[in-house]
Amino acid sequence: MDPHGPPPTSVDLAATAHRVREHVVGMCAGPEGGHLGGSMSLVEILTLLYFDVLNVDPARPDAPDRDILVLSKGHGAICLYAVLAERGFFPVGELAEYARPGSRLMGHPVRAVPGVEMPTGSLGHGLALATGFAVASPARRCFAVMGDGELQEGSVWEAAMSAASLGLGNLTAVIDRNRLQLNGPTEDTVALEPLADRWRGFGWTVREADGHDFGALRSALTPGATGRPTGRPMVVIAHTVKGRGLPSIEGRVRSHYATLGGRQAERALAVLRARHRRATS
Repeated sequence: MDPHGPPPTSVDLAATAHRVREHVVGMCAGPEGGHLGGSMSLVEILTLLYFDVLNVDPARPDAPDRDILVLSKGHGAICLYAVLAERGFFPVGELAEYARPGSRLMGHPVRAVPGVEMPTGSLGHGLALATGFAVASPARRCFAVMGDGELQEGSVWEAAMSAASLGLGNLTAVIDRNRLQLNGPTEDTVALEPLADRWRGFGWTVREADGHDFGALRSALTPGATGRPTGRPMVVIAHTVKGRGLPSIEGRVRSHYATLGGRQAERALAVLRARHRRATS
C-alpha cells in the first residue's frame, strides 16, 4: 500500500493551487511583504511536485528514502511554505507568522522548516546542491526548482556540465521560465535563448511545458518519475507568467516584491476567488 495515499485528482490540484495563491497574498500582506510575482508563477509547479510527483511523507520529513527537492529560487519561499503547509508538513495557521520576529518562516527557506532540504536564496547554487544529493543517493529522485534569471550565473552551468558527465538520471531540474527578473526581462539583461538548445548542448534531456497546466507539467515530468535508461539528467522548462492569477500585475516587473495593504489584499483575494469560481463552474 502506498503510505502517501492516492494522488489527488486534477480538481483537487486546482483547489489546492487556489488556496496556495490565497496564502501567498496573505503573506505579502504582512509587515515585511514578500516576493509576490515569482511566487505566483511557481504555484502549479510546486503544487504538482508535492501532491503528485514527490515521494515524501509530512509525518517523516527526514525519511531516508524520500525524494529531494531543492528550491534554488529561494526568493519563492512563500509559495514553498504555502505548499508545505497544505501538504501537512506544518499547520496552515503558522503561515500567519511569516517574517514576524521569532518565526522560522523567513524570507528565504531554512532547514528549521519541515520539508526544506537546504537553505537557499543566494542564486545559482541550488542545482549544484541537488547534484550533490543525486550523487550521494542514486536510488532517490532529486529535483532542483530554479528561476530563469539565476541561469545567468556561471555556477548553474558548471553543475549542469557535471551532472551530465556523471550520468545522473535521477536528477531533474524545473525552470520557472517567467522571463522576468528584478530589473526587467531576462532577454534584456543576459539573454538565455535558445534556452532549450543550451541545455541539450550540456547533455541534458529537455522537455517544455505550460507551467500553469497540471496535465502538461505531469506529462513533462513523467520521465523523471520513472527513470531514464540513458542515464541523462532532465530539465523541464516550465513557461509561466509572473504574478499569475492577478491581472493587474501579471507579466509585470513591478510584481517582483510587494507589501500589500489591507484593501489591496482584499481586492487581490476577491480577484483570485472570482477567477477560481469561473474556472470551476
